[in-house]
Amino acid sequence: MDALAPIATADIERSGTIGVLAGIARKARSKAPMELIDRAVVTLDGGIEGDHRGRVKPGGRGRRQVTLMERDDWIAATGELGVVVPWQERRANLLVDGFDLPQVVGALIRVGGEVVVEVSFECDPCHRMEAVAPGLRAALTPDWRGGVCTRVIAGGTIAVGDEIRIEEA
Repeated sequence: MDALAPIATADIERSGTIGVLAGIARKARSKAPMELIDRAVVTLDGGIEGDHRGRVKPGGRGRRQVTLMERDDWIAATGELGVVVPWQERRANLLVDGFDLPQVVGALIRVGGEVVVEVSFECDPCHRMEAVAPGLRAALTPDWRGGVCTRVIAGGTIAVGDEIRIEEA
């Protein structure tokens, strides 16, 4: 699957308020390679099923269960560096297209028909991005380009091609 290939969005509004889920990735353990998948089960206590990072630790708040990144931000960051790098190298769980991720803690995002996540904080790029491409960490830093970290409010199943939008409180 080409993670940066165009997604058919004929029925999806392209205004930035409604977009499409363009990719799903997970990792089985810390530092493991990211696995691209077409659909996933998302749970309150585990985030994306099979993803190491999504499990809520005992006494934890699960503020980093699912990470989301905008396709346009990834293209801009890698384009500034003149490199082509698959989006999953960012190590985010969800790639969204045609959608402006809210840069507000507490904002609710609906993915598909069932899943709702709440923005916990900006997903700052870590030092590991430099191993992917020199300068990538700095290129992902401005304007929340690294994406958002979220916690799961409502679980369910998601699939590439699902609609994504802001959920009204």
